[in-house]
Amino acid sequence: MNRAFVTDRGDAGRRLDLVLRRHLAAVDSATRTRLQAWIGAGRVSVNGRAVLRVAARAALGDRVVVALPDERPRQVMTAERLPLTVVYEDDWLLAIDKPAGIVVHPAFRNTTGTVMNALLWRARSWPPGTRPSIVGRLDKLTSGLVVVAKTSAMHAALQRALGAADAVKDYLAIVYGRVARARGRIELRLAKDRRDRRRVVASTTEGAPSLTRYERLAGIAAPKAGLAVLRCSLATGRPHQIRVHLAASGWPIVGDPLYGEPRWNLVVDPALAELLRGFPRQALHACRTAFVHPMTRARVEIEVPPPSDFEQLVRATGLPSL
Repeated sequence: MNRAFVTDRGDAGRRLDLVLRRHLAAVDSATRTRLQAWIGAGRVSVNGRAVLRVAARAALGDRVVVALPDERPRQVMTAERLPLTVVYEDDWLLAIDKPAGIVVHPAFRNTTGTVMNALLWRARSWPPGTRPSIVGRLDKLTSGLVVVAKTSAMHAALQRALGAADAVKDYLAIVYGRVARARGRIELRLAKDRRDRRRVVASTTEGAPSLTRYERLAGIAAPKAGLAVLRCSLATGRPHQIRVHLAASGWPIVGDPLYGEPRWNLVVDPALAELLRGFPRQALHACRTAFVHPMTRARVEIEVPPPSDFEQLVRATGLPSL
């Protein structure tokens, strides 16, 4: 279904997404995030031409057409009795150690069997007014810490706490390549790939400012590819940030299906090459978080060791044990 309108003086000079919000206020699905996605997907045209830039400005008398996508009925999330490894819990929040291969939140292709389904089961006995909500998400193939709020107010408070300058969000990654510097910073902007909306691309000029700090924990020659274990600390929390930043720096994560490279075929040792080729996921683990508790004001520090597949890969490659 198309929605069309002509811009007036109240629209002149405003960003296109803001203009759309004004004219589509009665459309429940027209959140700012969704509008920006519609623009990026080419669903919005101005004077007959598709506009792909959210920051494009409207002029007086522009004819704007929006091709609204068909709305799918929202499915109610169901509680499922699934295993959860809870590593921290109090009256306001909890943290779990998520295995690789488990989706965090139900989506079109994964409506059941997710972390959220399991949390709803756990929350059946919680007091009235509480409901789990996940603060930040891990990719399906990334293992490690996920923080969960028990109320909407705590969700907002935890977002602020985890976004504070003194908060810690550390990951371990096994990467290809020779990382010459013991530690450093990767400051590249990140934006959705216009040719493939599943991917994120790094740029020095376009996208959201993003910063990843890294420390080399171990490295071996692994002729002719090189291998290293890095500790990565997020200063910003963009989707796919560590995976894209490392790949853009020449250190793709072993097993990454989206941003990785088949550098296992450069490894001289055939047994090691086969092991690297067969690793079934990106070798990335969310190992540690620390923040000031929004209610108690005490500093909370939570750490989980890498899972067995990660540790086995480290040992088999000859990298020093973590």
